[in-house]
Formats: sequence, structure tokens, C-alpha cells
Amino acid sequence: MAEKNMVEGMLSPYRVLDLTDEKGLSCGRLLGDLGADVIKIERPGGDPARKLGPFYDDKDDPEKSLFWFAYNANKRGITLDIEKLEGQEIFKKLAKGADFVIESFPPGYMDGFGLSYSALKNLNPELIMVSITPFGQTGPHKDYKATDITLWAMSGRMYGMGDEDRPPVRMSHINATYLQGGMEAAVGAMLALYHRQMSGEGQHVDQSIQAAFAQPGNQGWDLRNLVAPRGAMTRSRLQITRVWPCKDGKVSWAFRGGQQAADRFMKPFIKWMDSEGMADDFLKEFDWEEWDMATATQETVNRMEEPAAKFFLSHTKEELLEGAVKNRIIFYPTFNTADILKSPQLDARGFWEEVEHPELGTTITYPGAFAKLSETPISISQRAPLIGEHNQEVYQQEMGFSSKELKKLQQNKVI
Repeated sequence: MAEKNMVEGMLSPYRVLDLTDEKGLSCGRLLGDLGADVIKIERPGGDPARKLGPFYDDKDDPEKSLFWFAYNANKRGITLDIEKLEGQEIFKKLAKGADFVIESFPPGYMDGFGLSYSALKNLNPELIMVSITPFGQTGPHKDYKATDITLWAMSGRMYGMGDEDRPPVRMSHINATYLQGGMEAAVGAMLALYHRQMSGEGQHVDQSIQAAFAQPGNQGWDLRNLVAPRGAMTRSRLQITRVWPCKDGKVSWAFRGGQQAADRFMKPFIKWMDSEGMADDFLKEFDWEEWDMATATQETVNRMEEPAAKFFLSHTKEELLEGAVKNRIIFYPTFNTADILKSPQLDARGFWEEVEHPELGTTITYPGAFAKLSETPISISQRAPLIGEHNQEVYQQEMGFSSKELKKLQQNKVI
């Protein structure tokens, strides 16, 4: 293992061979964050995931993919063609000294090159192999291909997304199913490692992204065998504002009725508005205990919302948050990326990390540790690798290949 990776991380003694594409990159990143020596293995010329944007300075360049930066930090990088016989033999040598192999090829792909789990465990009985695929290694759908939107749909998550009078929609442009599948695969890898510590045996972790992302619509199915229609959580015959514009963005707040809401939220909110001369007589005299949205009229809602809208527009998100905390009111600002970057809470926890990118001549701000560990802290020890950046380090210094052998492998496009 390279000296620079010998850090006091939770997984520092362990090595991971990462063969994944975008469906599983988050698995290796998570293991690397925990201190493992993760070696990202790319085909000669670079992984196709390097072509995924956005790109640094908007320059379409495989060495400047921000997607690649995000999910391959804390990894070293080598090139290797496992479809070539020489590449397969090199991979087997790497696997002999590895603790984990993570891959996201279609089921049976690795078997075709003599690199299946059953073959590799004969070389290294303690090896843990993690396979991340859309539907798993077994079942009638195992050979189906899938994109993120397919997995959103077939996991059951998409059914409840969107308006009730329209088809369901995928939430966000981020491949959330891939990220979830990769993270669940890392959990499976840790469970397998725990088992290995007790038994001395590795095992094959079969991670279905569909299974990782699947969930029933809501508890209504368990209780009543009813599938809630889209928009069931927010559907109302009334047009009620829940996200309000303010001076520098938007905030979330909703009028509510009933005894508890009146005492805990509505009366303090109206009192706060009145202290600034912005609550009219209608709001001050309103009977919040008796107000029921089921029988309320749109006219009443509009009269309540008009002065509230002016109140929100007269304040910043920070001012409104401070007032809500002071008055103990359920309320929160809707942060954008710029807000998160300057969050005093995240700053106090040292969440953001400046990562050196010598090839760009600059540093880039990264989200840091997902949790703070007192004895084995999580940090970003290195940026994502360039194409074949650690070939010499791994093949020559660690595996003993000569310069002549390395040059021949490059000429034959094995690495």
C-alpha cells in the first residue's frame, strides 16, 4: 500500500479494487473516505464516467469532470484491460493481495474472463466481492439494463411523485438510485468484513440497486392495503402557500389550525408580526383554535396570506430564522448551494474541505466527512486520480514490474 494512504482511518489496513462505473462509484468513495486504499481500475484511455459533466471551467475534458472528482476522491488510479489475457492475469495478482473487489458489470461478465467470485476466492479465500447491478445477480430481471429513471420507477419510489392528475415524475437530475445502491453496497461490504473477522472467510455481496431503493408507497399499504395516489400528502381543495419569497430567497411556513397549533405556532407568529406593525385586525382577531382547513374557504386563506407575504418579503432568511427560533415557531429557510457554503453550522463543524488540484493549479471546495469520528476521523486525503496516474506506483513499486515490462504493456494497450 502506498505510504500516503497509511492514515489512521477505520479501514486503513484494507485494499479495494474498484471496477465500477457510475452505478457503483459511490461505494469505493465511501470505503476510501473510511481510510481504505482504493485503487480505481479504468480501461486504457480512461473510464467513460469521465465524460459525465458538469466540467471544471465548463471545459469538456475527461480530466476535468466534476462528477468524476466527486465520486473518485480518496482513490488511486490505474489503467488495465481485463478483457485481455495479460490484463486478467495482472488482475488476479492484484486480487490475491486485495480485501475487496467491487464491480458493476452485467451479471456473468466477470465469469466470462475467469474473474468470477468463485474463481477469485480460490486465489484469495478471504476476498470480499461486491457486485452492484440494477436488479441483482439472480431473478427474472437480472439481465435487464436500466437507467436511473428506470430504477426510480421499478423501485416504487416514482409512483408517489408529482401531481395526482399527471403521470409520475423522476425527482432531480442526479442519479440518486446509483448513489443509494453504491452506499448500500458499502454497508454490505462492511457486514461481510465483520463476518470475515469472525470466520476468516470472504463472501460475495450481491447488491441490487432496485432493492436498495425500493420502498412501499407509505404505511397506508401496511395498514389498509391502499396505495396512496400522487399528491396525497399535499392535496387540498385550497391553494395554500407553503414556500414564501423573502428578501434574499425563500422560506417554508404554513398556516395551520387547532388548539395545539394555535398556542404553539400561530399566536406567537401573529404576535411577532404585530410587534413590527404587520399583523392586521383580521389576523389578530382570528380564531385559530376553531379554524379547520376542511371547511375553510379560499377567500379566508387569501386574507391570511396577504399580510404574511408582505412580512416575509420585508426580511432576509437569516432574520426570519432568528425570529422563528426566538419565538419557538416551526419555520425554516430553503437553502440553496450558496447558502450551504456559508452556513455557520457547517463551518463550525469543519464540513467543507479545500482539496488541492495541482493539475488545475488551484484548490476546489468539497463536502467533507459525512460523520465525525473521534478516533478514526474521515477526511479527503487525495483528489480523484488522473488517467493512469498511479500505474508506475502500483505496477512497478508495489508489484515489481520492470520499466521494460511496463512499456510493453502500454504498447499492447493492456494498461
